[in-house]
This record gives sequence, structure tokens and C-alpha cells, in this order.
Amino acid sequence: MPYTPYPARYTSGMKYRRCGNSGVLLPELSLGFWHNFGRLTPEDQSRAIALAAFDAGITHFDLANNYGPDPGEAERFLGRLLKSDLNPHRDELFISTKAAYDMWPGPYGSWASRKHLIASLDQSLQRMGLDYVDLFYCHRYDPNTPLEETLRALVDIVHAGKALYIGLSRWPTEATHKGYEYLRQHEVPCLIYQGRINLFDQALLRDGTLTDVRLHGMGFIVFSPLAQGLLTDRYINGIPADSRMAHDPRYLHQDALTPARLECIRQLNAIADERGEALATMALAWILHHQAITSVIIGASSPEQLRRNLACLNSPAFTTRQLADITHALEQL
Repeated sequence: MPYTPYPARYTSGMKYRRCGNSGVLLPELSLGFWHNFGRLTPEDQSRAIALAAFDAGITHFDLANNYGPDPGEAERFLGRLLKSDLNPHRDELFISTKAAYDMWPGPYGSWASRKHLIASLDQSLQRMGLDYVDLFYCHRYDPNTPLEETLRALVDIVHAGKALYIGLSRWPTEATHKGYEYLRQHEVPCLIYQGRINLFDQALLRDGTLTDVRLHGMGFIVFSPLAQGLLTDRYINGIPADSRMAHDPRYLHQDALTPARLECIRQLNAIADERGEALATMALAWILHHQAITSVIIGASSPEQLRRNLACLNSPAFTTRQLADITHALEQL
């Protein structure tokens, strides 16, 4: 049926945070197109998820050239969605994509050469039917391409009007610092850093990355906030036959569910239950209680699951004891 936008989506509870020192506001929850927007998911289901997100005030869609499966399919889906439903609302959307992971055969289909980055973005724009993206990331650091070549390509992409902003994803600290400085000197300051943070992976909190990003006037956006589904009640009583771990071990293997981790998940679930919320809700709220984080990228396999995740926006503040209990549970790993 034709899409009729929910008229009160910007007063329905979504909160927005300023992205570093920029003029950009991002929703506290962004929708990731890593899963559920390729050939393995029915088109109507993907459409329902994306439109439910937009209706809830999620204005940021996070993509990459290789999201699918197959590579490029998530961007093609978004192109069809824009054409059928969301083109009238393009200026309400903040669309990001990325390049640097394996995309096409041959010597130019991966990594972060000028050739790959510019060719990949041109292909992404064609798949999505866009003249520009709001944000373009270098998806990973390339140790074999001169850093200045990669950064010069990113600067030129903005100057050519193909992207409004530049972001870095999963870069090591030293290269990231050089990237910040180069981009600033060339009047294309890095908008945002994308990294993985969740209850099971707090490395970027401990090594100072989050503090460093804030000092540089940038935003920080989190991916994999639920550890690919481990930080939910999905696996508390075993591995369901229809779960990702059971049928798609590319990203979540059964080896990840060790007895120690399962016990930790059960303890975390008990804390969430005490707070009156689901484990996934608590895990998302725990990330958002770090004020230096701009947004958290969530996935969803249905509109209902997406709406359940939105509950984290109204989670109660963590008490000192609850934070201590969470830390104690994690220390058992």
C-alpha cells in the first residue's frame, strides 16, 4: 500500500544529539542496513522495517557498498525505497555509505586507493539513485596505500559534491590522528568516527578513543551494540533453530556462546529484569548513557523488533549499584 508518513514522527520520542562540533544532529538510534536489506529478506519486510524506522524519527540510514547479501544489494534496495516512498523526504534523511572492503574482482575492488574509493562511491550513488550522500566513510585503514592518497581522495570527494561529510571507520589510533589533522588542514574536517562498543567489547572506552574523538570535535557512532544478538534474551535457553547463530554463522558462531558467556548473559538479563526492561533495551541504554556517543546503529528483522529497541530511549537512569552489578557480571568472563 502507498506510504503515508507518520505525521508526528519528530515528536514521538526520538532524541537527537549533536555530532561533535558540527551542525549535524543525529538520532540516538540509527538504522543499519548490514543485515535484512539484501536478497535473503523479502522486499516487503525490508520496506516495512525502514519505513517504521523513519516514522519513529530515525533519520539516519547507515549503509556500505558491500552490504547485502550480495554486495550492493542493500544500496539497490534503498534506491528502490527512495523511488517508491521516500524521495519526497530526501532532505529529512541523513544517508551514509562506505568503501574499502571487498566489492568487485580484480586489483581495484577493495582497500582504500583513490581508484577504489572514487569508483566505489560512483557505483554506490548509481545504485541508490542519488547525486550525493550525506556521509562517506573509509570503511577500514589500508596499510599498503599511502595515507595521503586515501585522505586526498576523501577531500576531493567532498569538493566534488559527492558527499557532504567524511567519516572514518575502524582505523587504528595513529592513522586516525593523522587523518583528523590532514582533513582539518584541507578544510574537510572529519565528522564522525565509527567503532564497535557493547557490554562485551569496551576496548574503545578503555583506550581513550572515545575521549580523543570528543577532543577533536567529532561525533562517535557505535555499531554492533548487541554483539550480533548475544546481548539479548535470544540465547538464554539455548540456540533457537531460527536464530542467526543456527543458520548464518558468518557473523555469529556457536563458539561465541561459551558457558561463561552464557552465565554472564543470564546475570545481565537478571539486572535488566530488575530494571523492568529487556536485556537488549538495557544494553542499548548502557551505551547511550555515555554522553560522548552520538548515535547507536541498530539492526532489526521486523518493525516489531525495531519498536522494542526504541524502548531504550525511555530507559531509567542507571543507579550506581546497577552499574556495579553489570561490571561484576562482566568480570566473570
